[in-house]
Amino acid sequence: MANADTDPAGRPSSARIYDALLGGNHNFAADREAAQHLLAAIPGAGEMARANRAFLNRAVQFLLDRGVHQFLDIGSGIPTVGNVHEIAQRRIPDARVVYVDIDPVAVAHSNDILKDNPWAVAVQADMRFPEAILDHPGVRRLLDLGEPVGLLLVAMLHFVPDDDAYPAVERLRAALPPGSYIVISHGVSDTPSDAALDKVTALYRRTDVSTAHGRDRESILRFFGDADLVPPGLVWVHEWPDPADGDPHGMAVVAAVGRITPPS
Repeated sequence: MANADTDPAGRPSSARIYDALLGGNHNFAADREAAQHLLAAIPGAGEMARANRAFLNRAVQFLLDRGVHQFLDIGSGIPTVGNVHEIAQRRIPDARVVYVDIDPVAVAHSNDILKDNPWAVAVQADMRFPEAILDHPGVRRLLDLGEPVGLLLVAMLHFVPDDDAYPAVERLRAALPPGSYIVISHGVSDTPSDAALDKVTALYRRTDVSTAHGRDRESILRFFGDADLVPPGLVWVHEWPDPADGDPHGMAVVAAVGRITPPS
């Protein structure tokens, strides 16, 4: 299905637009066209996508260093161009990864990629319904929720409205044992112009998500609840965990990692 010219779903997908921005080949003509419109609205969107994927790589390496060998990647898109299971299993061959996405085509592509991998699977689910994720047979088969888990919510919460996003993340956090980590990157609303945000919102109304929800830093930090933020806290996505070269102007994406600690 790679590089197909016709999308059987009839519309672009947020997961496949992201794949197109990353230079992947698991996308359709409609997704590539939408990616071009996104680049016209926010010229740095491709750079942001690559910086976000590089952050994911660094965060997974960080968690591996701390003994986390299983990952729940929600809103994963298509596991290509620097994906979690390749990063983790390069170091820990039996590291376990469950990808979760709402897009059935992305999930089908993912499982085709993962068909020979016994320690990784993609499941179709909607993060607004966290119980369906936590109780999914694929999640239950691969992940031991009694042991630390890396919960990855990378470049996806800005597609979920507040009334759904905050309770869903709270429930997912509550399901994680101490020693787990929550990894978030998120579009921040105080960088792009209102006109650009309006264009992006209009673009995503044509996809499998209803809109994009930029949030300010305080609102993004709410997702971590009582988790202890790993230094340096919430920073530009390319600056975690260390300051990096490059101008943050126009980056529009911030990131942080929090550690779940035992109740006091």
